[in-house]
Amino acid sequence: MKHRVHVYAGCDTCRKALKFLDQHGVAYDLVPIREQPPTKKELKTMLTALGGELRRLFNTSGQDYKALNMKERLTKLSIDEALELLASNGNLVKRPFLLTPNGGVIGFKPDAWKQLLGID
Repeated sequence: MKHRVHVYAGCDTCRKALKFLDQHGVAYDLVPIREQPPTKKELKTMLTALGGELRRLFNTSGQDYKALNMKERLTKLSIDEALELLASNGNLVKRPFLLTPNGGVIGFKPDAWKQLLGID
């Protein structure tokens, strides 16, 4: 598996993450998160990397999250239902969303990305 990063072009944090990858010579597949949300399998992989913290997969500051009243709904959803919802609506997924053969990270924290990618 090659590094795969899901981003939204209008997101400053995503642009910073891509610049970081480029500056460090990391090859990756770029995926537009709104048009091609992570698959249910990719979301399960990320959920494992996050220690099972389902809420961390969600873009809690996004308009769709608020419009769908996810703050209340999330506690009532099964993991499978939540993953299905995320896989069908990329706006709900926290970004950038980076999957590697060694695991994954969401959001952009350079130190966490360096650790996952083995960058000094």
